[in-house]
Amino acid sequence: MTLSPYTRPLTAEDAAHFLRRTAFGATEPQIRALVGKDAREVARSALKFRGEPASGNPFDPAQGATPGAVIQLTRARWLYELLYSPEPLREKLVLTWSNHFVIGTDKVRNGPSLSGYLALLRQHAATDNFEAFTRAVAQSPAMLRYLDNDQNRRGKPNENFSRELLELFTTGIGHYTEADVHAGARALSGWTFTGGRGNKNFLEVPQFVFNPKQHDAGQKTYLGNTGNLTGEDVIRLAASHPQTASFVGRKLHRAFVSDTPDPQAVAGSAETWRRTGGNVHAVLEELLSSAAFYATEQRASIIRSPVDFLAGAVRSLGSPRLDSKQILNLTQTAGKMGQLLLLPDTVKGWDGGREWINDSTLLTRMQLAAALTLGAKAPKLTVPPTPLALLGRETPLPGTERLSPAQRTYLTLISPEFQLA
Repeated sequence: MTLSPYTRPLTAEDAAHFLRRTAFGATEPQIRALVGKDAREVARSALKFRGEPASGNPFDPAQGATPGAVIQLTRARWLYELLYSPEPLREKLVLTWSNHFVIGTDKVRNGPSLSGYLALLRQHAATDNFEAFTRAVAQSPAMLRYLDNDQNRRGKPNENFSRELLELFTTGIGHYTEADVHAGARALSGWTFTGGRGNKNFLEVPQFVFNPKQHDAGQKTYLGNTGNLTGEDVIRLAASHPQTASFVGRKLHRAFVSDTPDPQAVAGSAETWRRTGGNVHAVLEELLSSAAFYATEQRASIIRSPVDFLAGAVRSLGSPRLDSKQILNLTQTAGKMGQLLLLPDTVKGWDGGREWINDSTLLTRMQLAAALTLGAKAPKLTVPPTPLALLGRETPLPGTERLSPAQRTYLTLISPEFQLA
């Protein structure tokens, strides 16, 4: 059974909940603009991406003089989009997919590879074809480099990407064999890239190529299918495997519904996934307008990631413009809180949930909240954020009514009520 729709017109608290989950946060006028609207129409509108970037982005990775500088500028350029993009759901999905199709700057240090990877995630953020998305990622120089498929040759298969394709990107553990991993590596042999290698070529644009001389064209058996399988065949079989719908669907529920998704609700999304042939857009439109998404017990059930906390704070304050140095520093602050963009902890990504919270990261969150509200360089706000913007409800935190707007905002940002989206 697919997910049941949410049938009531949105209340103010419904609208605030939707924007906390899909846009990191919003101001009261942005929330009020959705009140009374149909949940399906709101979700459909949010998913209409025009590819419009944030205006005035000051960061250009091509201006970096070293690989390290290029990486820093790439992070800052992305953080600027997370803070100011007119399509915040697109950027929320880019962040989500970056924690699914993981690459890391510990190995990928070529600027165009990193920018191309992010562009790919934006292009397919709400894809109608998960197989095509997976294939595009598999052929990206960033992924070829990160999981070593550029070293995968006939007679000397490298199984790194083949393994993670199944374990982390499609079916999940328990639905394939070691023989499938080996056969997949053979089928993917010859997928590599040219250009952009070495520390001196960090601004050179690499290109995917298929090298037939390095490809193992022999017969293979993969996920129960036998033949002279190619890399494209392997991607198709893994992406269309019935278990992929459940495995990736659960990740979407973790991103948008709960840190501990309800198995029955995940099964509903998985059914829609299979029925539509991996149409992520259809799955998201249904999910973000479902009774499961708006259920009372699912509100405040996701611990904000460091980037979500940072972006949510800035957007709830009305998206005040921070200077370039502040944004560069914020990329490092996010790292101190446990989420350095483009460098997840491991190939399986950030675990999230309670793993975000410890004494050190909580202190850094408090320091960040203070810098945004009480510090000497705190943004000057013409209108302070309201409880609806910060908490998703009409009433302020008890005991804060007589404080100054800056003090009240600081205490609200560090409260559990704001830390939970």
